[in-house]
Amino acid sequence: MDLRRAVCVVFVSFVVVVTVWCTSPVSAGDIVHDDEWTPKKPGCANRFVLVKVPIWIDGREETEFVGVGARFGPTLESKEKHANQTILTLADPPDCCSTLKTKLTGHEAVLVYRGNCSFVDKANVAEAAGASAILIVNNRTELFKMVCESNETDVDIRIPAVMLPQDAGASLESSLNKSLVSVQLYSPKRPLVDVAEVFLWLMAVGTILCASYWFAWTAREATMEHEKFLKDCSDEYLNSEGAGPSGVVDINMTSAVSFVVIASCFLVMLYKFMSVWFIEVLVVLFCIGGVEGLQTCLVALLSSFRYFRRAGESYVKVPIFGAVSYLTLAVSPFCIAFAVVWAVFRRISFAWIGQDILGIALIITVLQIVRVPNLKVGTVLLSCAFFYDIFWVFVSKWWFHESVMIVVARGDKSGEDGIPMLLKIPRMFDPWGGYSIIGFGDILLPGLVVAFSQRYDWLAKKNLREGYFLWAMTAYGLGLLITYVALNLMDGHGQPALLYIVPFTLGTLLTLSRKRGDLKNLWTRGEPERPCPHHIRLQPSQSEARS
Repeated sequence: MDLRRAVCVVFVSFVVVVTVWCTSPVSAGDIVHDDEWTPKKPGCANRFVLVKVPIWIDGREETEFVGVGARFGPTLESKEKHANQTILTLADPPDCCSTLKTKLTGHEAVLVYRGNCSFVDKANVAEAAGASAILIVNNRTELFKMVCESNETDVDIRIPAVMLPQDAGASLESSLNKSLVSVQLYSPKRPLVDVAEVFLWLMAVGTILCASYWFAWTAREATMEHEKFLKDCSDEYLNSEGAGPSGVVDINMTSAVSFVVIASCFLVMLYKFMSVWFIEVLVVLFCIGGVEGLQTCLVALLSSFRYFRRAGESYVKVPIFGAVSYLTLAVSPFCIAFAVVWAVFRRISFAWIGQDILGIALIITVLQIVRVPNLKVGTVLLSCAFFYDIFWVFVSKWWFHESVMIVVARGDKSGEDGIPMLLKIPRMFDPWGGYSIIGFGDILLPGLVVAFSQRYDWLAKKNLREGYFLWAMTAYGLGLLITYVALNLMDGHGQPALLYIVPFTLGTLLTLSRKRGDLKNLWTRGEPERPCPHHIRLQPSQSEARS
């Protein structure tokens, strides 16, 4: 294995371990927060919803803030056209903990500041003064869930209460001192299905499909080369018969199990030390892997055309890197420039296109280098990832009071929209905007098992109906589809995709192989038995035996 491929293998190992946390947050971004940590009681049992707060200054719409609704009060309108535009007034006193001196006519919303009394007390004072809504400014830049205290009884509040971040409050107060300010309050619902989710599903399924066929074709080419030596059938060949293609890394049982521990440690490190510099490091590593992946895919694609075939088959010795084809040298500058341009401009609105291209190329390349040797290793790997996924999405909330996996996926505290090891597409018809995302692990880990089934079918010369690949690919697609259904049923909360994908994919392969009688061979050997033609020739024919 040359140095360039060795570097790629090392990075692949990093991707599998470091970014496998991305198996969980198939996400659309939460707009509803319903949890059991905050107290509920009659009159104080609303779900926490994000609220759009468009601002008009002197009759002209200027900006829009996002707040969070309170546990108490009426539910907000979901459509902008049904939400009333009301004048905003600064409360006096600003904390709204005592009777307001501000004269209200019953059609104004009041802007108050957090502190000195409970949220329910502020809402009751504002309602008694005639306010139509209350906007409470937090003393921090993030939002805070407004709940009722356990000893509060007067929670029959009939005006909506919304919390705004500190910077929004400062901006509104500045405008109120010199202009007429009006606001609207509404909480639009997400569409049941967004086109982004359809395209993301197609991207994930298409990536595994391409990688599986490519690797199976490569494995078959290597097998055909090996079979040229079958007529000798030497002991040396028999001992090497199970060896895979050159440059391929087989996952063993130890690495499949240890993956969970290493990935968990790195996930906690990302959670604890997430910052701008940490994201920059991940961006650099992603670009390195993306360059290698894009280069590998382009060389393979171009080599299929006769105009580039000679350049792909002609090699030159490069110091350090060893033998490199002329075609690789030609496409490398483009790949490097592509990754650098994406890294520099990754914050612009359409940078997700470059990220997805690099990500898909990297995943396909990983699936060419790393393989599952048999179904036993594949089952252990996916089972470990299954429990890992569930633990860090759901169970981690009991220790950290938030989902570690989803916090890391969103890139909280980093100033970025998540880390780069994600495929994402902007939500086109969602009033809240944002991205639908899927982690590399949701494609990569099941893809290893799906690619294994395709390799087995090709080596066993099975057609689609008789083989396992079509069933495994269909099971993966259905599992991912169920993930998106669950995502929408849960109001956009991030879902552990492997919770649905693993049972579908593994269950299908195990059940089908057992029914066909291939389970033992798939479980241990991982490839069909290929009898040696030399041995077959040495066996007497039936006519000779009778004579």
